[in-house]
Amino acid sequence: MRHLQTLKLIDAVTKAGSIRKAAEDMHITSSALNRRILGFEEEFGATIFERLHGGVRLNPAGELLIQHIRGQMADLDRVRSQVADLSGLRRGHVSIACSQAIQPYFMPAQIAAYRAEYPDVSFSVHVRDRDAAEADLRAFESDLALVFEPVHIGDIDILLAVEQPVYAVMEKNHPLAMKKKLRLRDCLGYAHVVPPKRIGIRYLLDLAVASMSQKMEPIAEADSFEFMRHYVQHEQAVGFQFPIGLNISGDDRLVFRPLPKEDVPYGTLALMQMRGRTLSVASARFANQLATVLSSLRNDLE
Repeated sequence: MRHLQTLKLIDAVTKAGSIRKAAEDMHITSSALNRRILGFEEEFGATIFERLHGGVRLNPAGELLIQHIRGQMADLDRVRSQVADLSGLRRGHVSIACSQAIQPYFMPAQIAAYRAEYPDVSFSVHVRDRDAAEADLRAFESDLALVFEPVHIGDIDILLAVEQPVYAVMEKNHPLAMKKKLRLRDCLGYAHVVPPKRIGIRYLLDLAVASMSQKMEPIAEADSFEFMRHYVQHEQAVGFQFPIGLNISGDDRLVFRPLPKEDVPYGTLALMQMRGRTLSVASARFANQLATVLSSLRNDLE
């Protein structure tokens, strides 16, 4: 399968932007890698890289080729997974891009539950914001994506979408912790910490305050929900998070209060894959597991 190795080398050079760096990553000499690429370009009938000072980048022909290469690799992985499933080995690999909120509690539990039944399946988990997750699907870097507030969609299929309320997060001795029902205006009356605009929950908060006389004036912006959860323990500040990203019953240092839908729109959590792509057995099975669990969360909310 020498031709597959050549395709992998081309993909490695594309990602590295440098023949030298890709050669180091792939444990081959730069001269040998360059010869492989030149030989491929001659057989292919067109150059695929522009040689630049200090590196290389794909030309238009290369951009077309790399999509084909990544699609072929994804299809090969799917066939390998199907063959392994037929033989009873039940091996495979699942690559998933997920919002930061999914990472700390939900995704580890789901992967562990899956591997308890299929221990020979491995995983790659990529923490991505909503734009980057969709880009991962298009580049075949991820089989699935589970993110809040998808942006472009277009060539992407949504397998399931569920709503999640926005929760206010605060230290247990915060003055608002005694209130059973919180409004967004209550939270904005205290110091508050928010994520940057590319994160789904910030998009929802911006929508909410656009129709309010009271404005959002955060003391800090952070692209880490972990930072925000820790920060509110050092100052009487309020953070914001979706419940799927919280350990509501197991963290007695913090208090969590849902904000009403009339104050802040609920967030849409979408399970997605690239349109027209046939998933491997392992990825399809994991997608079904996620859809079942997320459907139960949706029913609980209703």
